[in-house]
Amino acid sequence: MRPAPGILLVDKPGGPTSHDVVARARRALGTRKIGHAGTLDPMATGLLVLGVEAATRLLTFVVGQDKTYRATIRLGVATDTDDADGQVTGRIDAGGVSPDAVTSAIAHLRGDISQIPSRVSAIKVDGRRAYDLARAGEDVELAAREVTVSRFDVIAERREGDILDLDVVVDCSSGTYIRALARDLGAALGVGGHLTALRRTRVGSFDVADASALDDLDAARMMPVAAAACAVLPRLEVTADQARDLRHGKRLHGLAATIDAPRAAAIAPDGTFVGVVRPRGDDLRSEMNMPEEAGA
Repeated sequence: MRPAPGILLVDKPGGPTSHDVVARARRALGTRKIGHAGTLDPMATGLLVLGVEAATRLLTFVVGQDKTYRATIRLGVATDTDDADGQVTGRIDAGGVSPDAVTSAIAHLRGDISQIPSRVSAIKVDGRRAYDLARAGEDVELAAREVTVSRFDVIAERREGDILDLDVVVDCSSGTYIRALARDLGAALGVGGHLTALRRTRVGSFDVADASALDDLDAARMMPVAAAACAVLPRLEVTADQARDLRHGKRLHGLAATIDAPRAAAIAPDGTFVGVVRPRGDDLRSEMNMPEEAGA
């Protein structure tokens, strides 16, 4: 028996890849139709958002949500992957780096910044993942991208000889690489830096506190499609007739002003999720429809 569609939150442990987690969920739930919204590296832990059955259609709207991470940045050592899984490429004594210097350098990494992703990222270059090219020994040059770091705060520091470890919390836009922040902070301080720990605690309004452990997927409770859609997008109540029109591909004439956002989740009177709508001139049109039987 196939599971009901929904969103499943998983607290990924260190070690497995995101694909490994999806494979475990497929076995636990008895369906192959499961996808995830945003990869976590094997060394990373924390929140992985899975879409099950028809709810996979929602993942495209989850991917773009802001995220929160807790991380540890090690200053004084640089690696070729910008994290602890890579080979050390340089060591410079960071024992003399002052808290004021760290504060000043971090200030330049907040706000709207231009960031060059790590060379071992999942970004595709000529159809191949950057990390595959890097591991094959090929030169990887990635273009800078604009990202937003709304919070980058040090919550603890530890000094041991020529090493300075910083525990940080970061709120950022989708597409931000925390490894790149570690690299760039180390470079700005002239001592090099890399990531030794990373945990994603939030994706939009989804929190890791509500996630299931990887070993408990058999008993995990999924978030229903309608609730998940309204957690990602503004809610728009529609009438039964309007819901029918949207499902048939018709526009809702003159209703664009009813939403104050680029798109919204249309909810029928019975509480089912009809689909995602967006303005088109003065009208609302359907951007994505959910099968009627899957929208509860």
